Amino acid sequence: MLYGAECWPTKRRHVQQLSVAEMRMLRWFCGHTRRDRVRNEVIRDRVGVAPIEEKLTQHRLRWFGHVQRRPPEAPVRNGVLELVDNVKRGRGRPKLTWVESVKRDLKDWNISKEIALDRSAWRLAINVPEP
Repeated sequence: MLYGAECWPTKRRHVQQLSVAEMRMLRWFCGHTRRDRVRNEVIRDRVGVAPIEEKLTQHRLRWFGHVQRRPPEAPVRNGVLELVDNVKRGRGRPKLTWVESVKRDLKDWNISKEIALDRSAWRLAINVPEP
C-alpha cells in the first residue's frame, strides 16, 4: 500500500483512508470482522505491525535523507528542495507540498534535518520498530 509513498504530500484525510484500509486487511488476515468487536490495538498486537501512519512518515523521511545527502547540483535535489518563485498560484489555500510535509514530520518527531547527513544516525532517528 505504501509503494511510492515517500513522494506523497499526505493530508490527514489520506492518512485516515490508509489506516482504515490497513485495519480492514489486518482484520481479514486475523479472521475477524467489525461485528466481532475486537479492538484495533488487539489485532495490531496479535499481528505485530506498526501503524501505517508511522511507516508512511518513516518512508518519507528516509527519502528526505537520500535527497539531503546528494550533492547540491544533483537534479533530484534541485527538483525537490528548490521552490520556483515566479509561478502564479490560484486563489484559496496553497496546495500542501512535499517539503512542507517533511518539515511537519521533522517537527513531530523532534529531529533536525542536519542529522540526515550522517546516514547511520539518520537511520536510527527515523526507525519505527515493529511491536
